[in-house]
Amino acid sequence: MTTSLITTDTQALEAAEHLAQQLHRDSALRDRERRLPHPELELFTRSGLWAISVPKAFGGAGVSNVTLAKVIARIAQADASLGQIPQNHFYALEVLRVNGSPEQQRRLYAEVLAGRRFGNALAELGTKTANDRTTRLTRDGAGYRINGRKFYATGALYAQRIPTSVIDEQGRQQLAFVPAASQGLQVIDDWSGFGQRTTGSGSVQFDNVYVDEADVVPFQSAFERPTPVGPLAQILHAAIDTGIARAAFEDALHFVRTRSRPWVDSGLDKASDDPLTLKSFGHLAIRLHAAEALLERAGEYLDQAQLDSTADKVAAASIAVAEARAISTDISLAAGTTLFELAGSQATLAEHNLDRHWRNARVHTLHDPVRWKYHAIGNYYLNDEHPPRRGTI
Repeated sequence: MTTSLITTDTQALEAAEHLAQQLHRDSALRDRERRLPHPELELFTRSGLWAISVPKAFGGAGVSNVTLAKVIARIAQADASLGQIPQNHFYALEVLRVNGSPEQQRRLYAEVLAGRRFGNALAELGTKTANDRTTRLTRDGAGYRINGRKFYATGALYAQRIPTSVIDEQGRQQLAFVPAASQGLQVIDDWSGFGQRTTGSGSVQFDNVYVDEADVVPFQSAFERPTPVGPLAQILHAAIDTGIARAAFEDALHFVRTRSRPWVDSGLDKASDDPLTLKSFGHLAIRLHAAEALLERAGEYLDQAQLDSTADKVAAASIAVAEARAISTDISLAAGTTLFELAGSQATLAEHNLDRHWRNARVHTLHDPVRWKYHAIGNYYLNDEHPPRRGTI
């Protein structure tokens, strides 16, 4: 497989636009039939977009976070599941940038530039809190063995490596970049969400899986000191929701422009003259533009935090991203709901599949509780309190 090499932000944005137009064509069909997007992911990978965050020092484009967020939002607009699949890939690359050794960075970044995809196996069921981990990493000669089970492992089904959070024998959390073909590793396609249906967010079972010591990167320490790892994870989620909102808004515009609503008993010739419809679109447009502007602003703050990772700059980036995440949650749900209201029962017809936007937003926005983002934002501005350092703020 030949993978394009993107070297500038402009090239990344152009590639995303070209790819999004292709991915959009059958997105409704893939969702309706839960058709896993293997061919589409190959196109996505060959475009070079999976490597755009690889630092320039290692041969990548090292694009700004403004660009990275715009790329993910544009892909999510075309197909929300395809927008989410690489989220943890970019997250793992940021952990590698922050905590990996030069040799680990050189080797793993080279794999990404060659077209290899990283998935994830982070979350677990049945733990006391969402941050607790029970999957174990135990020493075995020159390497380690991994035992445990993960769920909501978005992207693992399509990955060549599966970065996995594990607890070592000293009780510290590490990130093991496990080859997907490893003996004893099983990726289970048991994801059954009613939205984001083709993300492959199933389970991963580790039965005495061997991993080389060179493939284990410190993880816990990325949250014990100020690093941009947390806000980097969250800006990608905000971008996904912003893309979903844009898709719902555009489909709502198209529906109202091209279909009459015979139940509008107002004497108007067309629904687009209805004052209530006009108000709905005005209300959506304002909030959508605000979400897109806050997403760009968050990228700028995150760029600054990556250049100079002081406690103050990382906190400011986390808050800016939390603001973008909060409003993207609201507008993605509102846009999908308004599309229902304007299209009526036609929105739920299989041939239209317009309900997928609301379903995708409802499922994806549950990834992290948005109510805690408002709490962190208020505490930051009112009490000058930095937000907690973790990947969910």
